[in-house]
Parts: sequence; structure tokens; C-alpha cells
Amino acid sequence: MTSQTIDIADLKVSADRRDLLVTYSLGSCIGVTIWDPEVRVGGMIHYMLPESSISPDKAKANPAMFADSGIPRLFRAAYEVGAVKKRLVVKVAGGSQLLDDNGTFNIGKRNYVMLRKIFWKNGILIDAEDVGGSISRTMRLNVGSGRVTLTTRNQEAEL
Repeated sequence: MTSQTIDIADLKVSADRRDLLVTYSLGSCIGVTIWDPEVRVGGMIHYMLPESSISPDKAKANPAMFADSGIPRLFRAAYEVGAVKKRLVVKVAGGSQLLDDNGTFNIGKRNYVMLRKIFWKNGILIDAEDVGGSISRTMRLNVGSGRVTLTTRNQEAEL
């Protein structure tokens, strides 16, 4: 098994069944995995912020930083290697409220609301999710099996 790290504001798509896509420290950020069980294509994004309009230059340089530019890019990249929208298994994690006890910025919640808007507009259903709270999560996608696991403080569970 080959581990491929998805950094903050990054995305990857793989058609290699030996790949394990992993992203660390999902706090207010959101991780999305998509997986096509027929062709065994998987992808993951770790985005930071909901809307690219706050910094069009950053969005142009790194679309994966934002939900509205990164999520469509993730899906298109998967389609380019054979994934089909109607077969995709979609899982979501993150959107915590860390270091914002008063809810001043609500980045996690805003990130999740933007994701839901994008999915609703495009007819995408979420198969499983673990969002909110005040914890950090590590998310892993096994491209060969489609298995998604989340690790929080000393605990691992399948999503």
C-alpha cells in the first residue's frame, strides 16, 4: 500500500488500487472523499474556506483552497480517469469549531453549508459524514476497497 498525503488546500485522484489517500488535521477544514466502486477510482480534497471570491488570485493559483473552486475540480479530475457521477460514493468529514469558542467566524459551519449547496445544485448525495464538534480528524481512503476511516484522539472508526 502506497500512502499519498493530501495537504491542506490540496486534492488528489487515483486509479491505483494500492493507494491510500490520507489527510491530517481536519479542523474547520473539510475533507471530501469520492470513490467509484466499478472502476476503483478514488479522490480526496482538503479545503480550507468556503468561497473563492474572498481571494480570486489565491483561488486561481490553488483552487483546492476553497469549496466552490476545489470541489468541482475534484469531481472533474475523477471523471477524467473513468469515474461516473451516479456511481460515486461520497463521504465528508471535518467542519469543526476549533479555536473559535465564541463562534465569531464559524469557518467549519460555513465550509459545510457551502459543500451542501454545491452538492444540492449538482445532485450529489452524501453517503456518510462526520462533521462539526470541536475535534480534529485524520481521514483515509483506501482506493482499492473504498473504505474510509477517521482517526480522532486515539480512536479509529470506519465512516
